[in-house]
Order: sequence, then structure tokens, then C-alpha cells
Amino acid sequence: QVQLVESGGGLVQAGGSLRLSCAASGRTGSTYDMGWFRQAPGKEREFVAAVKRSSGSTSYSDSAKGRFIISRDNAKNTVYLLMNSLKPEDTAVYYCASRSRYTSNLYLPSRRSEYDYWGQGTQVTVSS
Repeated sequence: QVQLVESGGGLVQAGGSLRLSCAASGRTGSTYDMGWFRQAPGKEREFVAAVKRSSGSTSYSDSAKGRFIISRDNAKNTVYLLMNSLKPEDTAVYYCASRSRYTSNLYLPSRRSEYDYWGQGTQVTVSS
């Protein structure tokens, strides 16, 4: 089992920045990939970004590309999401996820079903 705890959410003005953190505990040694998803009111949970625990390679959704940066610190078992140039449409609950099933170094999962563990989420609100 892996436990994930997100932090760093809050209220920010459009154009501002926030950094989310996700601290993992438990059987973290079996983790292959970490990801961030978000869910706005009345919408499906959607992929934001993912990082490969071993190599640090990353992938992003089109909406996150160029504005968000995902990174990991394996020594701290923590993954981060730096969000820049925030827009009101980025308002959502942001969830951290991890995958303990094997994935190739060439592939980063982006579907909810591909992740095994989830945090409780942290609210991000961007005001216009």
C-alpha cells in the first residue's frame, strides 16, 4: 500500500503561481510512475502531468504544457507540480496518483485506470 498526501493548494489570482506537493509513504519502493490529475465541478477527472520515478522523464496534457512543471525528489518520496500563469479554468481539485504496476521506461500513463493509489486532493482556486 502507498499513502499519498497533497498540499500547497489555495487561492491565487490569474497569472500567479502555485506549487503543489505530494508526499508518499508506505511501499514507495515499488512505485514506477507518479501523476497529477484534476477535477473541476461537474467535470470528469482529467490528466495533468506524470513523471517516471526512475528517470524523471515527464509528460503533460495540452493544457499544462508550457505552464506546469512536474518533478520528483525520490529521497523525500515527494512529487511536485509547479503551476505558472494560472488561469481561472485551472480551478479544480488536484489529485496526486501513483502506479506500482510495471511500465516501460518509454511510457508514462495518463488514464485514471492506470494508477493504483490516490491522494485526497487539494483545492486550487484561480480568481480572475
